Amino acid sequence: MTKRVYQIKITLKDIDPPVWRRIIVPDSYSFWDLHCAIQDALGWWDYHLHEFRIPLKALGIVERIGLPFDDDFDDEPGPKPGWQLRISDYLMEVGERMEYEYDFGDCWRHEILLEGILLREKGQKYPQCIGGERACPPEDCGGVSGYYNLLEIMADSKHQEYKDTVCWLGEPFDLEHFNPEEVKFTRPGSRLNRLFRENS
Repeated sequence: MTKRVYQIKITLKDIDPPVWRRIIVPDSYSFWDLHCAIQDALGWWDYHLHEFRIPLKALGIVERIGLPFDDDFDDEPGPKPGWQLRISDYLMEVGERMEYEYDFGDCWRHEILLEGILLREKGQKYPQCIGGERACPPEDCGGVSGYYNLLEIMADSKHQEYKDTVCWLGEPFDLEHFNPEEVKFTRPGSRLNRLFRENS
């Protein structure tokens, strides 16, 4: 069992006031494991492709890690499979950053910051969510511009699109609500097995 854990802050880019989470994960985690923890902590539904982008300054390149896919319009190789690579091979020093993008249509970009490398506490289970602020934008709301438009509609019950938007959401949307104790982490291995079954 690994003796170290990583404290990571995830901040959704281009959103003000900021939406962020602070999680602690084992340093043995793969990028797929980290992806699952990010999805669970933020409240995304994992419906879309994702990709980590790690700047390798010594080589002058950006490493792409995520779900391999074929793109007929891009000559660049696709991302490396996240389940084959460990985060500790890329995040080695406190203060290092990388980008995580989810849903290439809505383009939700997140900053991933390694805040600390800590000793694992005896009796604790990981991953953990230990902090955060504000609700994650609703899935498929149209990216940053669609999110701001949704907030404008929800702030005015007399808006002509208010009823349709409430119906589309299916549940109340409270911008300010987030409670780390409500975060439930799923098992990355089970999700990966399901992914392979769906694509076999």
